[in-house]
Amino acid sequence: MLKQMLNAFAMLLVFTVITGLAYPLAMTGVAQALFPFQANGSIIVHDGKPIGSALIGQNFTSAKYFHGRPSAAGTDGYDATSSGGSNLGPTSKKLVDTVTDNIIKARDENQLDEQKLIPADLVLASGSGLDPDISPAAAYLQVARVSKERELSGDEIRRLVDSHVKVPQLGIFGEPRVNVLELNLALDRLKK
Repeated sequence: MLKQMLNAFAMLLVFTVITGLAYPLAMTGVAQALFPFQANGSIIVHDGKPIGSALIGQNFTSAKYFHGRPSAAGTDGYDATSSGGSNLGPTSKKLVDTVTDNIIKARDENQLDEQKLIPADLVLASGSGLDPDISPAAAYLQVARVSKERELSGDEIRRLVDSHVKVPQLGIFGEPRVNVLELNLALDRLKK
């Protein structure tokens, strides 16, 4: 019986070292060697200072920037410590009111008439509340406002959006998307 307990304890130690130390350290080393940007949080650096992560949405409110998805994370949205959706169901009056307000806001900001359809990602929060991407349709809808505010041609802004559309991985995983932070940084490089 003592021999079995010692064998069990030895196996526990061996597997603890393998799965608790060796494997995580090996995977961390491989990730750092092959994908250092992603392994370190996809931090975007501008003028030598970290300004955000390509993986976490930020709240852009100025008319001269593209706006991301609405956020239900935290009291004011975009709070990474309170990541999560609103958990409101389709029959919730609060959800209907929030979406209606977001539609009105999107129409007002972009000077759209009542007939223009608004992409869902401009009026509905994501599951995490921190989605950094919007659909190409949501970005193109904002081109007129951004070009007017920046005093740049709509074609120039549209080409910028075109250059930032990311296609599905391997052509099949995911949807086409535009990272709002990266697009806005490219916009700043065009003209402030």
